[in-house]
Amino acid sequence: MPRTVPLRRLFLALLLSCAVLAGTTACGGSDDSGGASSSSASPTGTSSAEAQKFAKTRFVTNAGLAAGATYQWVVKPYRAGKFKKGTDGRTFALVKAGLAGGFAYNRLKAATENAKGDPLLSKAVAPLTAGIASLKGLATKLRKGEAGAGDIGAFESVISSVKDAGKSAGAEVKDKVPSTSQLGG
Repeated sequence: MPRTVPLRRLFLALLLSCAVLAGTTACGGSDDSGGASSSSASPTGTSSAEAQKFAKTRFVTNAGLAAGATYQWVVKPYRAGKFKKGTDGRTFALVKAGLAGGFAYNRLKAATENAKGDPLLSKAVAPLTAGIASLKGLATKLRKGEAGAGDIGAFESVISSVKDAGKSAGAEVKDKVPSTSQLGG
């Protein structure tokens, strides 16, 4: 006896097939350039000056995202009293703060790695690695609602130190607020 396939499953299979087909077509299904695309696909070396420039750019981007996430989802809600027991929306604010704390820690670690590509920047950021490492467990404390004023102050202090170090090395960091989807991973 033949089984009937629900219309939703059939539609979903068709939709996924079209998405895969469109994705492979958009990713280089045709080669109209006559072989020129093979040379652009191969990696090229960068000069030392270019590597340093990109290191500063990546540092500024990562540190800016960390600063923006910290201010938007940790400092600002804390100052507004969103983390206090009994506050409306406390759980959601704490979860977002925990995600933002983990995101900021990750971006600060990436920023210190980026700083190693620039001699001046690496000297300015090197003393901050201990402060950044101290933030490791803060995301969990935020998520559980155990973070206090001292913890929030430590976060703010590390962020401002990284911003100051970048500014002294000629890489000014400005806050860039990441989207909520970027926080989740």
